[in-house]
Amino acid sequence: MKKGYNHPKQVDEILDQQINTAIHEYRRSNFRLLVSAFSAGLEVGFSVFLIGALYSLFHGELSSATLHIILAFAYPIGFIFVVIGRSELFTEHTTMAILPVLNGSSNLKSLLVLWGIILTGNLTGGFLFSLLLVDFTTAMDIIKPEAFAYLAEHLIHYSWNIILVSAIFAGWLMGLLSWLLASVSDSSSQIIVVILVTATIGIGGLHHSIVGSIEVFSGMLVSPKITFADYLSFEICSIVGNAIGGVFFVGIVKYGQKSDKIEE
Repeated sequence: MKKGYNHPKQVDEILDQQINTAIHEYRRSNFRLLVSAFSAGLEVGFSVFLIGALYSLFHGELSSATLHIILAFAYPIGFIFVVIGRSELFTEHTTMAILPVLNGSSNLKSLLVLWGIILTGNLTGGFLFSLLLVDFTTAMDIIKPEAFAYLAEHLIHYSWNIILVSAIFAGWLMGLLSWLLASVSDSSSQIIVVILVTATIGIGGLHHSIVGSIEVFSGMLVSPKITFADYLSFEICSIVGNAIGGVFFVGIVKYGQKSDKIEE
């Protein structure tokens, strides 16, 4: 074994890697970014599929606390697909994409364009996944309609300020996920990190703008009690909160730990 093989990366090493990766994303064509983001919107939907299926199987059979824990540990599956498959997920890029702006390699306009493309692709992929999911899973009795309604109502029944703060915490955790993934290289370690971070989001019932979009949109398709206004209010608060959590509590704070050589 090479000497220093297991030596942990320093902050400057992780920052340098994150900045270089983000610059590469800025240089990709808008179409390729959109396709990759669309793919991520589809893939992360499998979290909703698994959660809905498990809820339909075990609701009424297990205590609410036990069921909640089971559903929380089903939450990471879609994120594993996205991370290992290298697709573009908005909540990861809220952190990583701000770094080139902070060091002067890019500008705010380019950042907003990048976020807009990725967010559009994620949401569009999620909408398509919701349409397919609700149609075939209810027809095959894999997921009961009340499961979709439950998942949606669990997210939207809070006031906008509570959703915003919850989304800030979720964005903070997703930013930490991006940071931690840069500190490990092998797939096994990455999967463990994804499970730990996203299961925390699941256990906390925190608001993630992309997975939550699929949950609320699916609930809207099956329940007349859930309106488009409910969806829109939830989504706006979640997007803003996720962005604040990732940019400020991870991107800016971590960048503040840099040494002078990162600026070169």
